[in-house]
Amino acid sequence: MSAIATTHVGSLVRPTELRPFLLARHHRTPYDEAEFERVLAQCVDDAVRDQVAAGVDIVSDGEFGKTLTWATYIRERLDGFEERPLGDGEPEPQRFGLDRRAFPEFFAEYDRVQFPEGQPERGLEWVCTGPIRYRGQRELRRDIANLRAAAERHGARGAFLPVVAPGSVMPVRRDEFYGTEREFALAVADALRVEYTEIVNAGLYVQIDDAYLTMMHDSMVHAPNAGPETAREFREWAELRISSLNRALEGVPPERVRYHVCWGSWNGPHTGDVPLREILDLILQVNAGSYAIEQANPRHEHEWAVWEDVALPEGKRLIPGVISHATNIVEHPDLVAERLLRNARLVGSDRIDAGTDCGFAQTPFSARVHPSIMWAKLRALAEGARIASKTLGLA
Repeated sequence: MSAIATTHVGSLVRPTELRPFLLARHHRTPYDEAEFERVLAQCVDDAVRDQVAAGVDIVSDGEFGKTLTWATYIRERLDGFEERPLGDGEPEPQRFGLDRRAFPEFFAEYDRVQFPEGQPERGLEWVCTGPIRYRGQRELRRDIANLRAAAERHGARGAFLPVVAPGSVMPVRRDEFYGTEREFALAVADALRVEYTEIVNAGLYVQIDDAYLTMMHDSMVHAPNAGPETAREFREWAELRISSLNRALEGVPPERVRYHVCWGSWNGPHTGDVPLREILDLILQVNAGSYAIEQANPRHEHEWAVWEDVALPEGKRLIPGVISHATNIVEHPDLVAERLLRNARLVGSDRIDAGTDCGFAQTPFSARVHPSIMWAKLRALAEGARIASKTLGLA
């Protein structure tokens, strides 16, 4: 059997030379498009080179081509939506749950530090006003070409592009066009199928990011007006989004699909996080070949034990997060190996890859760790995977 492969979740801290272009796009101010494309391609090449040098087997483009967040980048690639300012006194959609009510002083300070340029979606709402169609082929093909060229040049074993799940496109539906929640969800899925299919057809893995699967549980179940029926309402919300994701994946080989679930990348309290056991059946319904799930942060590390009595479906793989994105402490390789070994003993040493909990930068403008720490963490990931592989007698 082969040694444990190493990978991560996708998002890397954006290079200094790329930031002015991303800020210009964020603020909708003029910039040199040709120079942006040149700098973007070079930054992706550098990032892939550095991932390979750190010992990462399955690399990404760092999400450098996304000029908004991991989820809102799709706004630039879909027809059928428009952005509007929120009215006076109107609550912001998609706000998080328990943490922000329990620790308002922390978040007032945290937001100033993490988002010095302002959160892109803050003060705005995204409304569906017409038929949803995919129109982002140019940007998508650029990102595919940049990643493929860099992966081939630097000898990466494989490469993946992270993209948004249907349920994370607009978790709180603001819809003036479709008549029902189901019609809206399926329209989003049909549009995203274009993106998923093109990535896989290009020989890359597609990673579906779905943080709102967990965050909507927090937002709904811990809402001030939540009642006994709220848990059922969340399940209905989630089941529709899972079925719409599977619709988007129709015709895509599952072995080329990674499904990533986290509890949000903010390095805060996470007191409202839903336990993995309560949503694991939903996760395993997704027609993916691999499931990337957090295991390294102190709110969820204990949940590796769920695999003691839940069977990973036949033919599926687990990518446990064994490195945290949320602390500048660099994990010891022996700890990484220990985390991998306990997973290997439960699901099989030939069915795990070593991953990270979440991205090292939630947006182009907010890094969770210093870049030098990010690379040190990836080197620790690779060393820990080597130790675990040796212990398991893998090649």
